[in-house]
Amino acid sequence: MFTGIIEEVGRVIHVKKQPAAMELTIQADRVLQGTELGDSIAVNGVCLTVTRMSADTFCADVMPETVKRTNLSQLQTGTPVNLERALAVGDRLGGHFVQGHVDGVGVIQSITPMANAVVFRIQVDPALTDYMIPKGSIAVNGISLTLVDVEANAFTVSIIPHTLHHTQLQQGKPGDQVNIECDMIGKYLAKWVKGKPAVAAPDGLSLDRLKEAGFLG
Repeated sequence: MFTGIIEEVGRVIHVKKQPAAMELTIQADRVLQGTELGDSIAVNGVCLTVTRMSADTFCADVMPETVKRTNLSQLQTGTPVNLERALAVGDRLGGHFVQGHVDGVGVIQSITPMANAVVFRIQVDPALTDYMIPKGSIAVNGISLTLVDVEANAFTVSIIPHTLHHTQLQQGKPGDQVNIECDMIGKYLAKWVKGKPAVAAPDGLSLDRLKEAGFLG
């Protein structure tokens, strides 16, 4: 489990391609402190397991399902990546609960400066916006962000300078692919609404009540 608060921007120093899979070697500093083999590190929002380490690098295997579902296949030597260690019990939760299980890949459509912020518009599969609501949470390349507007096949997020300067998105440009993880609370609610609940709904709970409370768009 992660929080979406990026600890540092690392750099890919080697990509070993395999049939439908890959191994990454990433240069890092802060996220290696206290890290042991087998620990989890989110790389651009993808939960990966540390398989080898040195004083300033770690290696991680990327299995075929992850290659297919994320933007990690686009990584090359020298590419910057967002890094975050798994949440430790007792840590402050500055973002929101992020699993590191990417739902799909979006494409940056536009980047627009607006006063002291920068607005990113990102196009996604329409199926993903079913789990989004304005002012809800979204993880973009592992960064916990607040949704501004949600459209049928796109959404916008407003990013402050501090977040932009301390994450890989400072180098983002229109056309770039980004990993998208929707808020898991929204996914559970959508599953409950579309299917049959395993237990009887509490008295007074209805789709209208959920919409009024802001859980559904």
